[in-house]
Parts: sequence; C-alpha cells; structure tokens
Amino acid sequence: MSKQSTRKQEEMSHELYQNPLISRYSSDQMGSIWGPQRKFSTWRRLWLALAESQQELGLEISDAQLEEMRSNLNSIDFDAAKQHEKRLRHDVMAHVHTFGDSCPTAMPIIHLGATSCFVTDNTDLILLRDSLELVGQKLAHTISLLGYFAAENGDLACLGYTHLQPAQPTTVGKRATLWIYDLIEDLQSIEFRLENLKARGVKGTTGTQASFLKLFDGDHEKVKQLDRLVSEKTSFQSQYPVTGQTYPRKIDVHVLDALSGIAQSAHKIATDVRLLANRKELEEPFEKHQIGSSAMAYKRNPMRSERICSLARFVMSLQSSPANTLATQWMERTLDDSANRRLVLPQAFLAIDAILILLGNVADGMVVYPKVIEKNLMAELPFMASENIMMAAVAAGGDRQQLHEQIRQHSQDAASQVKNHGHDNDLIERLTKDPAFADVAIKELMDPKSFVGRAPEQVEEFVTEWVEPIRQKYGNQPFSQELRV
Repeated sequence: MSKQSTRKQEEMSHELYQNPLISRYSSDQMGSIWGPQRKFSTWRRLWLALAESQQELGLEISDAQLEEMRSNLNSIDFDAAKQHEKRLRHDVMAHVHTFGDSCPTAMPIIHLGATSCFVTDNTDLILLRDSLELVGQKLAHTISLLGYFAAENGDLACLGYTHLQPAQPTTVGKRATLWIYDLIEDLQSIEFRLENLKARGVKGTTGTQASFLKLFDGDHEKVKQLDRLVSEKTSFQSQYPVTGQTYPRKIDVHVLDALSGIAQSAHKIATDVRLLANRKELEEPFEKHQIGSSAMAYKRNPMRSERICSLARFVMSLQSSPANTLATQWMERTLDDSANRRLVLPQAFLAIDAILILLGNVADGMVVYPKVIEKNLMAELPFMASENIMMAAVAAGGDRQQLHEQIRQHSQDAASQVKNHGHDNDLIERLTKDPAFADVAIKELMDPKSFVGRAPEQVEEFVTEWVEPIRQKYGNQPFSQELRV
C-alpha cells in the first residue's frame, strides 16, 4: 500500500463513524474472529474442504487444483473483491471470482455444486464456535477471580438487604457467591450451546442436496459421505440432520439467549457494586490519575460498573432480533435475515467480550472498606438483635409478651431519633438501662458473626465444590484485564 493511500485511509478514519465496540471496548482477539480476513479466509478453507472431499469421493479434481487453492487461502485481494461485488451484486460470487483470479486452474471447481449458504452459514457456525469458546474462557476466568474475592471476604459480616431495606446480616463473600453462581449458570449455558453446535454441512439450495446427488450420478451414499467429510474437515463431529437453505435460525436464538444471560448477570453484579459504592462499603478499582468528574474533583464514580450496565442493556436488547428473524423465515429461507445477522451476531459477542473484560477488571481489583461495613452494620444491628435479646430475657424469667411490648416501644423511640433527628441508633443503650433486661448480657449478643449463620462455611464449600472445578477445567487461564479506555 502506498503512503498516499495509507494517509487517505487515516484521514477517512477520522471522518467516518467508528464502531466503539471495536475502537474502545472489545479485545482484538474477539474483533479478529469477526473481521473480514478471518471470514473470507474461512470461506476459502470451506471451498478447499469441499473440493478435497469431492476428490476423495471420485470427482475429477486434480492435486494441482487443490494445491493452488491451498497456496491462496489467506492472500485475499479485498479491492478486487469489492470491484467484483460492485459488478455482480453478490458477495459470495464476488469472492468466488477473487479466489479464481488467484487460482485460475482451480476456478472451474471452486464452489462446485454449492449454494452461497455453504460458505456463509458454515463460516458463521465456525465463528460462533470460536466466539463461544473465547467467551467461555473469559467467563471462567471471571468466575475464578470472583471466587478469590469471595474466599478472602467469606467471614466479613455485612448488612444484608431485602427490598433494598436493611435485613439479616450476611457476609461480603457470601454475597459474592450469589454473583458467581449466576455466572456459573451462564457458563453452563455456553458449554451446552458449544456441545450441541453442529455444521450446516453440504445441503444444497433448499436443503435437499439435489445438486450434489446429480454430481455423484444419483449415489446417495456418496452425498451423505460428502456431508460428513466436509463437516469433519471443519472440526465438527456432526451436522444438522435437516436444513432449508440455511442452518436452523433457532441456533442464533439459543446463542443470543446465552449471551443475554451473561449480560443480565453482569448487570446485576455491576448494579450491586454501584449501590455498595454509594454506601462506601466497596469500590471498583480507581487508578491514580483517574478523573471521576470534570467538575467535581472529589468524585470516584464507578465508571466500569456503569459501562457494564450500559453494554449489558445493549446485549439484552439484541436478544429479540434472532427471535424475530427465526419467526419470519418463510419456508426454506428468506434473505431478510442477512443484514440483521451481520449486525447482531458480531456485535453481541463484541459487547459481551467488553463486559467480561470490565467485569474481570473489577473483580481483580475490588476494594473493600471493613470499617465502613462495620459502621453501617452496627447502625442497624440493634434492631436485628432485639429478638435474641428478648429470648435471653425470657430465659432469665421474663414475660415474653411484656418484653415484646417494651422492645417495640424502645425500637420505635430509637427509630424516631434516627429518622427525625439524625441521631445514632441508641436502642441498645435504652435496653441496657431498662430493668427488665438487667439479667441479659446484651453486649455479648451484639457480635455480628453470631448473626451470619453458615455464610462463612457456605462460601468455603461453594468455592471448593463449584469454583475450583472450573479452575481445573479451564486451567485458571489469565486474561488481560487492562481497559482500552
């Protein structure tokens, strides 16, 4: 490429809209899976697999033709392809001709007997497989990181919340296990989709394999072998048993459901982090020179968690597109799926990739503030301890109904002081001064750890039984959590 054309491209890059999923958020690894080089070189590999398999089954295809194809799998002239498509108005045929320009000897047998969906759909399935594998690896890594966080904070008592109102205490680590288990469910969904993903194979224009049956002079067994051979050459162990022109669009629905599930889990986790950051109990990583606000210099905004929520909403909104596409595919296929899928499939994966980078970054550097957690817990613990105090007073000989009424009155008065006057919760002080509770060791009943039940043990068991097997399976593979912006 000349310096002039390079300069022109750079100038154009500042003039044209750039997809922020590529320019700001996702990894190069996921971007390359859905990039043009990967896509069209995979088309060529499929044409080669088809030709190799046809030769193996007896069609007149020479070794020289196959070698010519092998030598040009990656050397794609994209400018020539663009010119061919402008003339032919057909992207697959444009690349057939572009490949043929580099392989003149093989040109007569490229795409032999196939329809466009042979390369487009089989390629999409390969890209879906590779993307699901990458998502699974990153998801497992995020689970591992959150597992370390849970274990480190398994016995750190904190205020629990139901209805976003103070509730029975839990631990920071136990709350993290709730996040992790959602992600484990998501990982299981990804693994299930991978296990059940198949090749479209060699099915022909309406799925009847008629063109291939003609190529092999009516030999049904050879057509079946062709379907199997091509699929195996693309590392699929099986093919969809029946298709129309395309692979079942139900598959896209299943994949987007799984990706949306990850987005839902990530949104919930990030929302919890944002709420707890508001309580000053924990924070996502905040870098030394990071600016929280251009106006308010003191701000430490949870921008990573906010971005997770933003991207998650985008992925969840994409979930409906494959469903609508499936529902409106008439008979053997219509082409109104094409533009939609070109947008939805890659962007959903790019956005999930970005979410997992962010979530891994947050999990790897989450900051906990135990003193604030203790302060917030102790502000509410007197109300939660009141039942234990009452039962201890009953055991010391008190009347349960009278004690209940006294605690109720003291609680209401203490709550009034907190809400109406901004004072500290003085319920324990009130009960200590009340003769009815004189025989109760109230301060001993105020140990936060006595209120968290089996939470510490649950965390330890959960990490051992659920997180560790995932670490073993995926090798605890590290991924860079560095944010691009």
